Amino acid sequence: MSKKIAVLITDEFEDSEFTSPAEAYTKAGHQVVTIEKKAGITVTGKQGKASVKIDKDIDHVSAEEFDALLLPGGHSPDSLRSDDRFVNFTKKFVELGKPIFAICHGPQLLISANAVRGRKMTSVKAIAIDVKNAGADFYDKEVVVDNDQFVTSRTPDDLPAFNRESLRILETA
Repeated sequence: MSKKIAVLITDEFEDSEFTSPAEAYTKAGHQVVTIEKKAGITVTGKQGKASVKIDKDIDHVSAEEFDALLLPGGHSPDSLRSDDRFVNFTKKFVELGKPIFAICHGPQLLISANAVRGRKMTSVKAIAIDVKNAGADFYDKEVVVDNDQFVTSRTPDDLPAFNRESLRILETA
């Protein structure tokens, strides 16, 4: 059954951490919906290899209308977490028990949503201390799955495992 996946994304996202999962999800028959402050604009990856047209603005979406959440890394999560609307949107996915897929710096939104305490997680090395200080059980592995709700990975090198586990959860959710 096709799932609808929300993606919180803005400029300076890590290109492949959006394009690779989005392609895998779409190929599997799922719908990917990009969300930023303003619909219709185009955001650009920090490598300059990907640009993404934004489908919806944060003020006109709710977590209830989606089946899962993707948080690509790069500088995007750090930019978005300064806006309570994106933090609250993320927090609602946690409260509803919906799957969240976060790679690289993606867990920064989960930290700001106060959602990592007691969770098994990984992240890029640069924010590992933040993940640990926020109370997560940190593992330096290519992919960490917590209760089939959180899927986290470290870097673009981990995308095959990240996509595999995300798709597995989408198929069973």
